[in-house]
Amino acid sequence: MKLTLNWLREFVDLPEEADGIATVLAGLGFKAESVESLPLEFSNVAVARVNDLRPHPDADRIRIVDIDTGSGDVTVVCGAWNFEVGAVVAYAPPGSVLAGGLAVGEKEIRGVNSPGMIASERELGLSHEHEGILVLDDATPLGVDLGELVGLPDVVFDLEVNPNRPDCMSVLGIARELAAFYGRELREPTVDLIDAPGGPSVTVGDGCLRFVARRVSGVTVGSSPPLMQTRLRAAGVRPISNVVDATNYAMLELGHPTHAFDADALGDTIVVRLAKPGETLRTLDGVDRDLDAADIVVADATSARAIGGVMGGEDSEVGPATTEIIVEAAYFHPGSVMRTATRHGLRSEASARFQRGMDPNAARRAADRVAQLLVANAGGTAGGVTDAYPTPVEPRQIDLPLSEIERVTGKGFSEVDVRGILEPLGFTVDGSDPLSVTVPTRRVDVDRAIDFVEEIARFHGYDNFGSRVAVGRGYGLPSQERRYRQLRDSMVSAGYFETTSFSFIGQEDLDGLGLPDDDARRSAIQVSNPLRAEEAVMRTTLLPGLLKATAANLSRRIDSVALFETGKVFLPGGEIPDQPESLAFVAAGLTGAGWFDDGRQRDAMDAMGAVERLATDMGMEGLELRAASPPAMHPGRSAEVVVGGDVIGVVGELHPRVASAFGIEARVAAGELRIDVLLDDQLPFTFTEASPYPPVIFDLAFDLPDDAAAALVVATARSAAPELIERIEIFDVFRGAPLDEGRKSLAMRVIMRAVDRTLTDDEVTPVRGRMSDEVAAAHDGRLRSG
Repeated sequence: MKLTLNWLREFVDLPEEADGIATVLAGLGFKAESVESLPLEFSNVAVARVNDLRPHPDADRIRIVDIDTGSGDVTVVCGAWNFEVGAVVAYAPPGSVLAGGLAVGEKEIRGVNSPGMIASERELGLSHEHEGILVLDDATPLGVDLGELVGLPDVVFDLEVNPNRPDCMSVLGIARELAAFYGRELREPTVDLIDAPGGPSVTVGDGCLRFVARRVSGVTVGSSPPLMQTRLRAAGVRPISNVVDATNYAMLELGHPTHAFDADALGDTIVVRLAKPGETLRTLDGVDRDLDAADIVVADATSARAIGGVMGGEDSEVGPATTEIIVEAAYFHPGSVMRTATRHGLRSEASARFQRGMDPNAARRAADRVAQLLVANAGGTAGGVTDAYPTPVEPRQIDLPLSEIERVTGKGFSEVDVRGILEPLGFTVDGSDPLSVTVPTRRVDVDRAIDFVEEIARFHGYDNFGSRVAVGRGYGLPSQERRYRQLRDSMVSAGYFETTSFSFIGQEDLDGLGLPDDDARRSAIQVSNPLRAEEAVMRTTLLPGLLKATAANLSRRIDSVALFETGKVFLPGGEIPDQPESLAFVAAGLTGAGWFDDGRQRDAMDAMGAVERLATDMGMEGLELRAASPPAMHPGRSAEVVVGGDVIGVVGELHPRVASAFGIEARVAAGELRIDVLLDDQLPFTFTEASPYPPVIFDLAFDLPDDAAAALVVATARSAAPELIERIEIFDVFRGAPLDEGRKSLAMRVIMRAVDRTLTDDEVTPVRGRMSDEVAAAHDGRLRSG
């Protein structure tokens, strides 16, 4: 964002020159990309009025011009044709100097003496415009030195404003920061227009929280004052007319975008709504645009006239004949403006501000400021105003404990210190520790106590803090980070290698997973400019990246591959996609191979074992594996991972068709889980006394229906004597003769142990009987042996 030093000084008295101010701004978080001097490149040029024009007697392309300099009449020769009698111009008399050091003298041109000349903008060094002379506003006083009117010399700062500080995308916003830093008074622009009835009818809809429409009548479209043009050019904005320049000037000054409509073209009915199907609009850049149903438009009674917060329409553009103006100042939803601007490839100064978040309570002031400039510079009269603001936004109140400041910065601040920093920035501080701070609605970046700590640190000065490390209540890493590291350590200790894959996948990857059409992961977010057609959507699952990496390793004759990844997946949601963190792992090939063992192929039990180990390492009590056949997984060899009744993921063996689709012919153990539940703080571990007595170990085999879930059978068996059963392990599953079709044999090893005694047969035998009876009742099971 560009702004000038003289413009800042209108709002606050600055005790330093440009370089010192740039250093201060950098310390406050607004780095100056450049600091450029704007010199006054002419001298002794005055304002004059054209009294008469007549042809040159000996030349067709030049004219003789009689001008009034305010102190006398002068006749000069001029080759420009962009002015008529009554125009106010820049007169350079003999002895004046123009841009580039050109000295002006008295010269005879085709027999006519010309004492001096009428200058163009380029000859004055004000711009590159040279097709005609500089024409000033008719009300500009004659005889005044033009240098006083253009506001030069000056200095231009090109500041880097962070996206979270839209309140500082203006001269007023930066001036407020400097006033607070230097302890100087902030002079805000005075806007004292009187409310008047007769404003247009305004209806606001989706995406528009507030819409102010102010009428200005009797406007004469012309040039803006030289000072306004100079400042607009310095800010990178091309002056167009006193009407358009007023909207741009007010936006740069106050930060809130506005727009000027030709009131006769717009009419007295304004409707802010979403675009209709098939609706089109020719924008001010001359492009016909097909509107999307998510685009917010400013419309008249029948059709769209502007894209809200982005760009106006050509049909309601202010032109030379415009006399009636409707000034719009609104609050459009940031997310909607961002998507619309991206969709249409439009970036304007307005959209850059709206998509960061404007202050809805500044809209009325912005509209009034534009109207005030139009009254002053275009001869208008401020008329009726309509302010559609159905649900006003109120300032937020946030508690700030003084201890939080010391905890973060390592330095204590008193209540007086905090007030001295926050109140000049516009915050209202009440109460005692904790302080109750009211946040102005323009500060969209402040919503918690730590944001106040940042403000205090900025204005205290980062270099003024000691070098010691501040200690907090935790004396270490945050609990969530500790658990994140614990999760990764658990996977590594289970033999998995961590990897990272791209966030982009292809639609064919989702096809390869065999996901049903109604699966939410099918609705992947399209990448508007993919580097490769094979990576044209955002990933909705981590499995494709891991499966591709596994296939690549197996193809290079690596016998055993075990990989895991943690990262975000991107699911369609509201304005911003839902981006949950996930953990996924994939293992294929041999496991357990060594000098004396050829190993075995990985299967579902390896995946489930990894999850159970993870649950143990993370202290996840209540994590269960529930038999299921989720998409992409092998039916009968997979399960849902359940915590507290909520399904947080799937685990098991990948379906062979899915493995084959990714070029893997081996069996694949895999799983994918939500991380948020795993990272939640768990209850502290409880101490369980170790038993010094020997265990009682016996095996049981049950004849069960084929669909009986092993985890549920184990849970039922354990319920027979939970205080004595130390562990139950499944060690065999068998199908076939002599079992009936649709039945299976499930063999489990039961380990019983008491803490205070050696168990006897009289204690174990009844437990074995209860286990058999309860499994039979709950799962239609019959004891085969044991």
